[in-house]
Amino acid sequence: MSTTDPRESESPASAPQSPAFGPELRARDLHLAYDGRPVVENLNLTVPTGRITAIVGANACGKSTLLRALARLLTPRQGVVELDGVALRSVPTRELARKLGILPQTPVAPEGLTVLDLVGRGRSPHQTWWRQWSAADEEAVHAALEATSLTDLAERPVDELSGGQRQRAWIAMAVAQGTPVLLLDEPTTYLDLAHQIDVLDLITDLNRREGRTVVMVLHDLNQACRYADHVIAMKAGRIVAEGAPADVVTEATVEDVFDLRCRITPDPVSGTPLVIPLGRHHHDGNSRTEDAVSTR
Repeated sequence: MSTTDPRESESPASAPQSPAFGPELRARDLHLAYDGRPVVENLNLTVPTGRITAIVGANACGKSTLLRALARLLTPRQGVVELDGVALRSVPTRELARKLGILPQTPVAPEGLTVLDLVGRGRSPHQTWWRQWSAADEEAVHAALEATSLTDLAERPVDELSGGQRQRAWIAMAVAQGTPVLLLDEPTTYLDLAHQIDVLDLITDLNRREGRTVVMVLHDLNQACRYADHVIAMKAGRIVAEGAPADVVTEATVEDVFDLRCRITPDPVSGTPLVIPLGRHHHDGNSRTEDAVSTR
């Protein structure tokens, strides 16, 4: 019997997945701004249901701004974000919180709050004055703790956890919330490499087991290629390219979006595109020829 971890030999697109479920998230003719300054203009997007989508691009290109609009945290100047054809602005807040969850870049838990209490807060949208904490809520919380390998840390204060554990705790809260759509803004920020992979593996597990739709902003192109089924490349508030990683992450697109020359080679583990940056001090023979020509 093979002992190879399927994550080491399969990209998300080729790996077995649960059937897609949940609503379709779409943006039409979207214009977004901060203090009157345009950030995103005339953007149209349909998020693949039941898949993992990664949004990539240079700093200040509008990635996080777009995610905030998809989560109804930012009101569009023009256009609309829809969930199954219904404008987000018309969906009651509690109902929306049962369908769509968001994890911002640097969430902060109240001092002394335990992991168990934090994860339990994910069940708030499911409670009303006539329906308080139930056996179903208890089961959802413990299932989320188990899925994120946090059961043994349930009574620990969140502020005593390591960076990777803390991020898993916040993801566990989103898991307990039970939303079919999950939006993650740079979920690997401030984590060391081992914890980054830990978090991305967890997100992939949730998608494969339950078919949840995931949209996440990532800075690492190679991680986006490994873990996403669908990649969206943004530049100056617009979508430059979108599709399967191999169709989007090309040498031409990387140079256009990031102003960075590179070489693309197949990842020896996943087979997805592997970006090798080129610079003045580290380049291949072709780059040296190009540099020589440019200095004449």
